[in-house]
Amino acid sequence: MPRRKRQASTFNLSFLDIMSCGFGAVVLVFLLIDHSMEVESRTLNAEVFAEIALLEEDIKEGQEGLVALRNAISSTDVAIVEAQGLATRVTEELDRYESLIASLEEEKASDSRDIEALKAELNLLEERIKELRQSAEARAGRSAREFTGDGNRQYLTGLNLGGERIVILLDVSASMLADKLVNVIRLRNMDDNLQREAEKWVRALDTVDWLTAQLPIGARYQVITFNTTAGPVLPQTAGQWLDVADSVALEQIATTLRTLLPSNGTSLHNAFDALRALPDPPDNIFLITDGLPTQGEQPPKGTTVSGRKRLELYRQAVNKLPNGVPVNIILAPMEGDPMAASEFWQLAQVSGGSFMAPARDWP
Repeated sequence: MPRRKRQASTFNLSFLDIMSCGFGAVVLVFLLIDHSMEVESRTLNAEVFAEIALLEEDIKEGQEGLVALRNAISSTDVAIVEAQGLATRVTEELDRYESLIASLEEEKASDSRDIEALKAELNLLEERIKELRQSAEARAGRSAREFTGDGNRQYLTGLNLGGERIVILLDVSASMLADKLVNVIRLRNMDDNLQREAEKWVRALDTVDWLTAQLPIGARYQVITFNTTAGPVLPQTAGQWLDVADSVALEQIATTLRTLLPSNGTSLHNAFDALRALPDPPDNIFLITDGLPTQGEQPPKGTTVSGRKRLELYRQAVNKLPNGVPVNIILAPMEGDPMAASEFWQLAQVSGGSFMAPARDWP
């Protein structure tokens, strides 16, 4: 009996040893698997970080290339403006020589060699003008000034920026200070500098800058502001078309607009009447506004204007627009004027223009 007990005890002990060894092997396998997964994860992470570093380097190089390209475009536009100015001076010189030739022929100059020499020089000038024009076309930029929106964004607007005589009408009424009436009233009682820095007003001025930067360099234009009255931004240019190639005038307009304070009501009657003061009718119109007018040719009799009356004033004013001219609307909707968007959209459609209600970060 004692021997059997020892055998049983020995058997139990060996079984426990075997079980312990088996459990240890399982644990070792799990540890090996976990370690291999950790090594593989680190390897994958290293590869991902390497790819990210390469992409960041590509982005940096692309941004540097974009800056260089934008500078090159700006230099090209300046060169084109200089070429246009030189062409103008050569044209004036050509006119002078033609007058001199005509004068000599009338006086029946005895020495025909002088006339022939002048004609030869005239031919050279004509060739020079032709070369300058071809050079300007080959290096064609779109404008005489530059405008870059925040974040260097580009926008597909659908606006038709072409034309030979382009008018920009800018609403400078008090409502251009803010989108809500209560904020308009609050800003009107603040310091002038705070009014000039109002978000909605700055956005309207940036829109004018963007538009003037897109005008075709061979076109003419005029920028007219309106509230209860209307007139060109530069009063000395009343009744004139300005050349887009004249970058000095463009900068004067941009600077003068930044000094204005939005005030008073809105009269589209007077705005559209101002178009008639131009020597030739426009062939493209851009209207920057925030709603239907609050008066016609004369101030309203009361202190408030109903929505129905504003709609009536608007439809009367539209009849003053020249026929067949596209009207492009850039609307910054005002609180409490629900009919404005649909009415202006219809005007754009009927006239063959475009309608926009831009995001707050445009342009």
